[in-house]
Amino acid sequence: MTDERYDGDDDLEDRLADLDDEAAERRATTLRAGLDDYELDDEDRVLLTEGDLEDAQAGPGPALPVLAIVGRPNVGKSALVNRILGRRAAVVEDTPGVTRDRVTYRAEWEGRDFTLVDTGGWEPDAAGLDAAVAAQAEIAVDLADAVLFVVDATVGATSTDERVVRMLRSSGKPVLLVANKVDDARLEPLVAELWSLGLGEPWPVSALHGRGVADLLDHSLKVLPLESAVARPEAGGPRRVALLGRPNVGKSSLLNKAAGEERVVVAELAGTTRDPVDEQIELAGRVWRFVDTAGIRRRTHLSQGADFYASLRTQAALERAEVAVVLLDVTQPISEQDVRIIDLVLESGRALVLAYNKWDLLDDERRRYLEREIEQDLAHVSWAPRVNISARTGRHLEKLVPALELALDSWDTRIPTGKFNAFLAELTAAHPHPVRGGKQPRILFGTQAATRPPTFVLFTTGFLDPGYRRFVQRRLRELYGLEGTPIVLNMRVRERRART
Repeated sequence: MTDERYDGDDDLEDRLADLDDEAAERRATTLRAGLDDYELDDEDRVLLTEGDLEDAQAGPGPALPVLAIVGRPNVGKSALVNRILGRRAAVVEDTPGVTRDRVTYRAEWEGRDFTLVDTGGWEPDAAGLDAAVAAQAEIAVDLADAVLFVVDATVGATSTDERVVRMLRSSGKPVLLVANKVDDARLEPLVAELWSLGLGEPWPVSALHGRGVADLLDHSLKVLPLESAVARPEAGGPRRVALLGRPNVGKSSLLNKAAGEERVVVAELAGTTRDPVDEQIELAGRVWRFVDTAGIRRRTHLSQGADFYASLRTQAALERAEVAVVLLDVTQPISEQDVRIIDLVLESGRALVLAYNKWDLLDDERRRYLEREIEQDLAHVSWAPRVNISARTGRHLEKLVPALELALDSWDTRIPTGKFNAFLAELTAAHPHPVRGGKQPRILFGTQAATRPPTFVLFTTGFLDPGYRRFVQRRLRELYGLEGTPIVLNMRVRERRART
C-alpha cells in the first residue's frame, strides 16, 4: 500500500490555525479521559502522566554520568539492572543471550541521578570470539564513565572473562568487579577466587535477592564523576557534529578547512583516519565540536584488525553526537554503502545533514545522473537538508551552519499534547484509516514521549498500516517542519476494558 491514496486537498493547516491552545488542551483532556475505558498497563499510565518528564529535566546543566554493566551471557546483568532500578525493566530469562542491544535507563541512588546501560552478553562459542568480545566491550566501555563487570561467582573466572579483563584494563575506565549469585554467606568463600582477575576487590552481590547491591551502588557513586565525560552534552555547550562517510570521501579535508589548519592527516590512501578526532571550531560566528571519524567500509563485520575497531569507534562517536553530516562524493555514483551509512544515522536517532562533496569537480552530465540517483536512492531522507560543498577549496562551507541549525532545531522540537491531538483528530477525520478484515483501527490519543529525536506514541484500537504511519509522519513534517530529524512513531494497541 502506498502513501498516495491518502493524499487530498484538505485545509488541515487552516483548521488547526483556527483552534486556540485552550480549546486544543480541552479536546486532549477529553480524549485522554476516554482511555479509561481501555486496558492500560503501568507503563501507559506513566507515559500519560509523566510524558514531559524527560524534557522538563533536560536543559543547561551537567550530563548524567554513565554506568555500564558488562559480562558473559547469563551471569545476571539484566537482573542486576532491575534490582538497581527497583522495577522489572529488563527482560530476564534463564536462556543466555536474551539481551542483544545496549539498553539505556535513567537510575537514581541516594539522591544522585545517573544513566545505567544494560548490554548483551558474549557467547563463548561464537565465531571470532576475540573480535566479538572486544566489539561488545569496546562500544559499551567507550560510552561509559565507569563499568560494572559482572561475573558468576558460582562458576568462577572463565577464559572469556579473562579476555574481557584485558580490554577493560587498557580502557582506562574505572571498573568494579561484581561477583553475582552470592545468595547467602555460605557462598562468600567462592568470591576469593575472583581476585585472580586482577581488577581488585570483588563485590559479592545477589541480584536476585538484593544482597550487597546497596554497598555496590554506594561505591559506584564514589567512582562515577559528577558530570559525564562521554554523554551527549546538555543544552548550552557546543553542539557535537559527527562527520561520516565512505573512506576517502573528504571528511578530514572538511575538518581541516573548517578548523583553518591541518588538524588531521589527509592522504589519497583510503582509511587514513583510524580514531575519531574531536576539534572545537568556530564557523559562521558559532562554536561547534566536529568529530572526524574513520570511513565505514562495506562489510564491517568481516573487517579485521585496526579497520574493525576503527569502525566500532566511529559508531560510538555517532552515538555521542547530536547531528551527523554524511558526506557523499558527487563524482562517484551513490552506492549501497552510502545508503547504509545514512541508515546507520537514522537508527541512531541523530539529526541528519547531507553534504555533497567535490561539487567543484561535477560536470553537467554527471549532475543529471546524480539528481536521478538522489531521487531513487535517497527518497527516504528527502527531508534532510542538503548542502553542496567542496571540502578541498572550502566552497559553500558556510552553508553548513544554517543546515545544521535547522536540523538541530527540528531534533529538539516538542509539539504540545493539545495541538498534537488536534492534528490527529483533524487528520483522521479527513483521511480515516482503511478498513482491514472488517475492522477499522482508530487513533484514540497521542502524545510526544521525547525529543532528540521527536518520538510520538499513538494509542490505537488496532495495528496501523505502514503506509498510514508514513502518511502521518509526512503530514507532521508538512505542518511543523521537522526538517533534518528522524521521526519515531510508536503504537500501543489497546483493547476496550471488559464490562463488569
